[in-house]
Amino acid sequence: MKVKVCGMREAENIRAIARLKPDLMGFIFYRQSPRYVGDDFELPLDFPTTIQRVGVFVNETEPVVLQQARRHRLDAVQVHGDEDVEYCAGLKRAGLTVIKVFRIDAEFDFHTTATFSSVADLFLFDTKGKWYGGNARSFDWNLLKQYEGPVPFLLSGGLNPQNLTDLKQFNLSYLAGVDINSGVEQQPGVKDAEKVSQAIKAIRV
Repeated sequence: MKVKVCGMREAENIRAIARLKPDLMGFIFYRQSPRYVGDDFELPLDFPTTIQRVGVFVNETEPVVLQQARRHRLDAVQVHGDEDVEYCAGLKRAGLTVIKVFRIDAEFDFHTTATFSSVADLFLFDTKGKWYGGNARSFDWNLLKQYEGPVPFLLSGGLNPQNLTDLKQFNLSYLAGVDINSGVEQQPGVKDAEKVSQAIKAIRV
């Protein structure tokens, strides 16, 4: 399974986590997030080409997303707000991998994901909460058994080395990987390398 580490911004922390070889690394360009990268953010020049660069946006205009994608040479864009199908299609036409986020609770209708199946390369299922991501809470993973595909998905929401060890017993169809963030942090935007290492081992063993 793929491992995405999200909410990165500090150069030395980025380098430390990159040495653990996640598949994707996420950088949040949403100003209201406590993990916002900041106006002067630049990726380290030695950032590995083997790790996909993912920009995370919330209800941002398409021109701004494309500008940031060019500036930071993003491989993928994760849209975490109320973006519609045409918006996602525009990003896909621009050559970007599109990750569409859905916020999950007990009332979520998984059939609503179908309209995005032609414009998203991956879905991401996160816990519905006060914030657009980073709520530090997981949801009932049994709900994911309602998802019938066909788009593969990443699981997010309060993931940590402890609960990740339980994930394999769910045997979820279309699960492509996990997105870890708040559950492996020292503080918002700064990851604990040991916790990230443990989380990666829990997934890849």
